[in-house]
Amino acid sequence: MASAGAAATEPENHSTCFVQLRNPHIARMKEDVLYHFNLSTSTHDLPAMFGDVKFVCVGGSPSRMQAFIEYVSSELGLGRPGEDHPNICVGTDRYAMFKAGPVLSVSHGMGIPSIAIMLHELLKLLYHARCSGVTVIRIGTSGGIGLEPGSVVITRRAVDARFRPEFEQVVLGERVVRSTELDEPLTRELLQCSADLREFGTVVGDTMCTLDFYEGQGRLDGALCSYTERDKQEYLRAAHAAGVRNIEMESSVFAAMCRACGLRAAVVCVTLLDRLEGDQISSPREVLAEFQKRPQRLVGHFIKKCLAVA
Repeated sequence: MASAGAAATEPENHSTCFVQLRNPHIARMKEDVLYHFNLSTSTHDLPAMFGDVKFVCVGGSPSRMQAFIEYVSSELGLGRPGEDHPNICVGTDRYAMFKAGPVLSVSHGMGIPSIAIMLHELLKLLYHARCSGVTVIRIGTSGGIGLEPGSVVITRRAVDARFRPEFEQVVLGERVVRSTELDEPLTRELLQCSADLREFGTVVGDTMCTLDFYEGQGRLDGALCSYTERDKQEYLRAAHAAGVRNIEMESSVFAAMCRACGLRAAVVCVTLLDRLEGDQISSPREVLAEFQKRPQRLVGHFIKKCLAVA
């Protein structure tokens, strides 16, 4: 087994730290095509377009990330009232990207493979743009374990389905394992921001990242199921005892890749249900819509606070 978990500790001077890649081949390339963003180093002036980026927020759907950039732009006064924020990745339907001042908002789709592809190109974009002092935050939804629906979880570390804080990938036939620890000072800052807002319950806990929405998360309502309600309850209670407070499908590779490249990173997800109480979401649509805004408000407050200090 090869391990890639050592290494990335937070730089002493985060504000002046440039994004670092862990690929020596990139520097020798004449052109780098960021295919799924419809951007490239030869046809776009990436430093001019993105060099001022300090905060990158990523989430599953294009509509959610467009709503986030509109919210942040209005909240922080980063543009004119009613100003449009066009999709920078127009020409491709894989991902969407929006920008307002130093804030970049990017969709990543669903699951580890989708967000991993996006992150490879996002990290290269930040590197080519010579961005420094960047903070990356995933905002999204999740299933809670032992929490009231609508609770917000700030991830302490991402764990796999066996509750191990690691991301495993097979590279050239070899098992490579990377650490999924997230930035502890950033976690504390975000928790303080929630205390400032006093709008919803927020906890810090481990987040379990799975490869599947149904069997991988112990649901009883998928097309396949080989276990009982009792089996499911025992597993989820064991997860809770291990420190897991929510389940989603992107946090492990997000944490591993950001850590490997030395970026401050956090995961902030709202819970849409308590998985100990059931498998299907039953809250009214308008309630769910309000829940989904909670990570946006928390992270928006964090960005506003940071910019006020800067």
